[in-house]
Amino acid sequence: MATKKSFEIGSWVVYPSHGVGKLDKIEKIKIADMEAEFFVITFSKNNLTLKLPIKKAIDSGLRKMSTKTELKNVFETLSLKVKKRKMMWGKRAQEYETKINSGDPCSIAEVIRDLYRTESDAALSFSERQFLQNAMERLSKEIAIIENIEESEATKKIETILQAA
Repeated sequence: MATKKSFEIGSWVVYPSHGVGKLDKIEKIKIADMEAEFFVITFSKNNLTLKLPIKKAIDSGLRKMSTKTELKNVFETLSLKVKKRKMMWGKRAQEYETKINSGDPCSIAEVIRDLYRTESDAALSFSERQFLQNAMERLSKEIAIIENIEESEATKKIETILQAA
């Protein structure tokens, strides 16, 4: 169970279905004669504020940012050979969405690795491009914060690793 001490106010956190956000404050809210404490998290990309019950934070997948050591595993995942899949698009799409919404950076890296194409490869469908863009934005944001670089630099770093693989 999460506690107030599990996360620091002002720190960056990852919420699986929305990506990287800033933990702004803890707010007490009274609901039907009961008072509960909520983490208030803002996501600047989509101008969203999330109020998450502290007692449900861990169960919902809220986590601290990855460490630099964990980031090495992400880069290794990106550099692995692409696994060709012969499953129906619907199943692959569901798998990609599950991996992206898991919030796990290695799973997100797998989606990017599997969907990334160079100019010489076949073009992606609209849906594939959407999954790739979503995964790339989430991973780039986390890498940018961890390495204290611009998001565009993080995206270039990912693409460089993918091109070298």
